[in-house]
Amino acid sequence: MSGILDLLNSDLGKSIVNGVAGETNQPQNKTQDVLTMALPLLTAAMKRNANSPQGAEGLMNALNSKHDGSILDNLGSLFEGGVNADVINDGGNILGHVLGSKQQHIENTLGAKSGMDSNSVSQILKIAAPLLMGLLGKQTRQQNVNTPNDMGSLLGGLLAGNDSGHEQNFLESMLDADGDGSVIDDVAGMMLGGDKNKGGLGGVLGGLFGGK
Repeated sequence: MSGILDLLNSDLGKSIVNGVAGETNQPQNKTQDVLTMALPLLTAAMKRNANSPQGAEGLMNALNSKHDGSILDNLGSLFEGGVNADVINDGGNILGHVLGSKQQHIENTLGAKSGMDSNSVSQILKIAAPLLMGLLGKQTRQQNVNTPNDMGSLLGGLLAGNDSGHEQNFLESMLDADGDGSVIDDVAGMMLGGDKNKGGLGGVLGGLFGGK
């Protein structure tokens, strides 16, 4: 299965970047940088939440109802004339649920890394979150995901291909942005553990940040 960052290199991904950049009045390159950093973080945080039966059930219920993937079927109408306020509000709710008290810290750090103010980062994430849920909704149907284990495998597959290169310190600092050693740090462990093959997230983030 393709990783989450492969989405951004696809025609669909380019449409998303262009649409989000236009909606937030931000340069396309900076918008892509923010999405490249944010999508794996959001996916990993969802995977952490889905580690509990209740969390997995809640995610599957959302994917089987509101977030069925239809949002991705007509991106032109989504962005034409401005993204609907309901989508923005939904994105805010998703971020609050997935990131919790870390949301502001993560937005600030993404802003610092991308050279963008945190308010613009927040707007990008509020649009990206429902789109990510839509992608998961489509994947859930295509792969017949019916159990918490299936959901964990789906999310893990989207994060496959991580490397232990430049992105490790970045992700660890993102997920514990205020240095308090919060349990959300185990998201970094999930993203960086297991398969250490080159490419995927490591290649993209390593290229983005170089020796930073």
